[in-house]
Amino acid sequence: MNQKEVGELRRRFSPDRNAVSRIYGCYVNGSGEIISCIDQSLGTMPLEESEAYLGLFKKSLSGAVGRSLIDISFSTAQVMDSDEHRLLSALRDSALQDDETRQAFFRKVIDSLDMDGANYLILLAHDRYDVPFRGGDGETLPDSGDEVFSYILCCICPVKDGKAALGYSSGDNGFHRLAASQIVAAPELGFLFPAFDNRTANLYSVLFYSRSADKLHREFIDGVFRAEPPLSAAEQKEGFQAALGEALENACCLDVVQSVHEQLCEKIELHRESRDPEPLTLTAQDVGCILQDCGVEQEHVAAFCEKCAEQFGPSAALSPQNLIDSKRFEVKTTDVTITVTPESSYLLETRIIGGRPYLLVPVGDGIEVNGLPVGIRLPEQENQPV
Repeated sequence: MNQKEVGELRRRFSPDRNAVSRIYGCYVNGSGEIISCIDQSLGTMPLEESEAYLGLFKKSLSGAVGRSLIDISFSTAQVMDSDEHRLLSALRDSALQDDETRQAFFRKVIDSLDMDGANYLILLAHDRYDVPFRGGDGETLPDSGDEVFSYILCCICPVKDGKAALGYSSGDNGFHRLAASQIVAAPELGFLFPAFDNRTANLYSVLFYSRSADKLHREFIDGVFRAEPPLSAAEQKEGFQAALGEALENACCLDVVQSVHEQLCEKIELHRESRDPEPLTLTAQDVGCILQDCGVEQEHVAAFCEKCAEQFGPSAALSPQNLIDSKRFEVKTTDVTITVTPESSYLLETRIIGGRPYLLVPVGDGIEVNGLPVGIRLPEQENQPV
């Protein structure tokens, strides 16, 4: 799925747009025991309550594709005959109305998921979307198109203890200490089945959501989907940095890393400005061309591509947003850390002075120390006031 398709479904989760009739779920304690089950009509809920439920589902379709939202693929054999795909299909085909199927799904989730002993809420919703036709200009045409997208959306939310606090009581118009309550937090993870690829159902794919791009809950992906979890954003960044360092060796200097970071930032910015809904990806060979432009020798470039193949697989598509931090450039020594915006990274340079390596930062209009403007004492001003 791309960002535009995700956005199209996200807009469904408002009271006047969705076709969700009921909310299903169960409340699970830290020991994996079901405390209570939910089977409520969305239409009979107070508006504030229904909006709260829909907001949780909408949150599980948030974030960037390739980071918080990732595609999980089923093999042909799984789609043809497997317990995991059969269970998801049964949930969808029954519109979640089969209690036995729901309970089997809840049990599979509970047995698979590790929430570090915290209580959590499993929520399920089924929606039927009459997909409108989209014209050549990208605009959708109401009351057109014959595609009906039937899908389920699941989100899993931690339930946290609130704090007792002083609050207003309308009964006696006074303020009293109110008891602590159980509060449902934003979803930790969730998924959409089937995926909405090219604005139609793709039974070979699930769109998986993780609140933290660095923690994908691999145990859940393996237990519920029986699929190989992809590398998290943190693992991709770590693998990329390892490939650079090991392949370039002494050629992995500040100038080269600055240039790679700068060019990847430029590609990310150009992709953002283009409004292309498809996620931006690069191959190891694309990064190799950047290294060549920086003057890195061909043998090091070839070694980098080989290391990437080992880390990510041959011809892997890499997301630049997962490989670098496009909002900052950080240089760290044993005792000092310097952070600048990527567009200012060119200001940093290394130099050997008196046989020792130094990291130089030119001073602009002035310096502040803990918010206090200070001057710089030059050698010829040694004994003069600043």
